[in-house]
Amino acid sequence: MRHTVNSARSQFFSRASRVGTVGTLAAATTLMFSGIATAAPDSGSLDSGSVTSGSVVPDAFQTNPGPPPVLRDDILVPAIMKKSQSGKQRRYEVESPALRRAVTLDVLLPNDNSVQRPTLYMLEGVSASDSRSGWMKMGDGPAFFADKNVNVVMINGGRSSLYTDWNEIDPVLGLNQWETFITKELPSLIDNELNTNGVNAIAGNSMGAQAAMMLAHRNPTLYGGVAAFSGCYSTTDAIGRLSVQLTASHQSGDPANIWGEFGNDTWKAHDSVINAEALRGKQIYLSVADGTPGPHEDPADADYAQAVVVGGPIEVGSNRCTKTMEDRLNELDIPVTVTYEPAGVHAWPYWKDQLPKAWPTLEKALGLEAL
Repeated sequence: MRHTVNSARSQFFSRASRVGTVGTLAAATTLMFSGIATAAPDSGSLDSGSVTSGSVVPDAFQTNPGPPPVLRDDILVPAIMKKSQSGKQRRYEVESPALRRAVTLDVLLPNDNSVQRPTLYMLEGVSASDSRSGWMKMGDGPAFFADKNVNVVMINGGRSSLYTDWNEIDPVLGLNQWETFITKELPSLIDNELNTNGVNAIAGNSMGAQAAMMLAHRNPTLYGGVAAFSGCYSTTDAIGRLSVQLTASHQSGDPANIWGEFGNDTWKAHDSVINAEALRGKQIYLSVADGTPGPHEDPADADYAQAVVVGGPIEVGSNRCTKTMEDRLNELDIPVTVTYEPAGVHAWPYWKDQLPKAWPTLEKALGLEAL
């Protein structure tokens, strides 16, 4: 069942008006994101007074991520330096020359590892932790993949980075060369360590959804499919531009350090709507809710107001972005499976719900459907 963004937004605000006072972050997010959620996808850039080359989240509402990782000059080649294992769960510490530091991975092994298996890479949202993947706990990854014959590699860290290569080192977020790490350094390490069959797919939620689609279109021979939950897939239309800048500035980063001046060729090269042709032949799954309180929101919960007033408008924006991406794929006659949930906000319980729904698409991408 498909709902228009305008309908979802009106429903959201009619309910949100009864929520009452929320935290300052909730108020700021609502103010910035819901105001552009219904912008037409071809509306161009926002007024210069609305979006600047610097952070768009007001300073008072930004999250302080702490000091950036210390950069090391002694990492010359990618390598797995530390390993631990508990049952079918592993943790690796990988030294990355691109990032000039170590990155931890949470890894789930296949149910049956007697033959070579494919690999699913998983990304997450703007507050991604350096130490533990949200897919391990909030996404319930270990339980879902327990009977699946796939290597699952969950990449930790990358908060507010879009998992892309930034032009400049950010004073707060540090060095971001995530695309190089994920697509150039990591695959051969994983293939050798886990004895994979070399078949890959990628999935992500929120910021990780945009990044998964971006990495798929920019590295078309690496991934056979992509699943993206509640993402925004343009970087150059009005809502896509603001999404990028909100993502960076949420954790006090400066969007000017990502790809340089807005509208240049690098911004366009990261736009999955513009570059959707590169997705031809891949298995693609998209999902999003409508931004209204859904089955996981209980007015009696202490975090209900924030979930609705922050997660609602963000999901409304993601809904618009998803429809734009779907329309572009349809225009190019590229098959895509899309789930529009009739209710729900931008939150982990809904992405956990989407994983089983995305699995048939990922299963095909990984070559597991016929096994």
